[in-house]
Amino acid sequence: MKTLALMTTLSSAVFLWGCSETPKQAEPATPATAVADCVFPNSAIPAPGWICDEPVAGIEVSAVGIAEPSKAGLSYMKDMAAADARGRLAEQMQVQVQKMVKQYLGTTGVGQTETVDAAASSTLKTISNQTLTGSKIYKTRTGPDGKLYALVGIDAQARAKIVENAVKTSMRNEQALWQEFKAKQSFDEMAAGIAQQIPQ
Repeated sequence: MKTLALMTTLSSAVFLWGCSETPKQAEPATPATAVADCVFPNSAIPAPGWICDEPVAGIEVSAVGIAEPSKAGLSYMKDMAAADARGRLAEQMQVQVQKMVKQYLGTTGVGQTETVDAAASSTLKTISNQTLTGSKIYKTRTGPDGKLYALVGIDAQARAKIVENAVKTSMRNEQALWQEFKAKQSFDEMAAGIAQQIPQ
């Protein structure tokens, strides 16, 4: 009898002890700190992708220009940022056009390598930020430090026109150099052909 009472008392104690134990709550997982794909320079503040040179739909070639904060106002800063971007855009177009001229003249089998290189260099010289007709400001954004960022670009049609005009101008300026290529095609046909090339 004493044994039965002792066992009942022990069972009750174990039961009560088990009930008094609070079930542990699963600790909420701490969310991983999200890291933005693009941030403004010298900060951790998220920025639109185009500020980090991500491509933008509908813009064939683009560049980002930056203007320092100025008491002259937002319009002045916008002009400065656009001018900076056009300079960068001209550099990109120079590289692309040089490749296009080399590729086109190389694949059509006219001229020696030296002549093709000279023709590509001649065309490259004709492209500057003044020749970027059709380029426009697509987006602007003020950064946390007060700098203004501007996205300037050209669409596919404007790009082809710029390339064609650059090649034609180069041909007019370097008649002797281009004479060798003229035997196979007219300058207009050649300029149009080069403008349709897509750089690799």
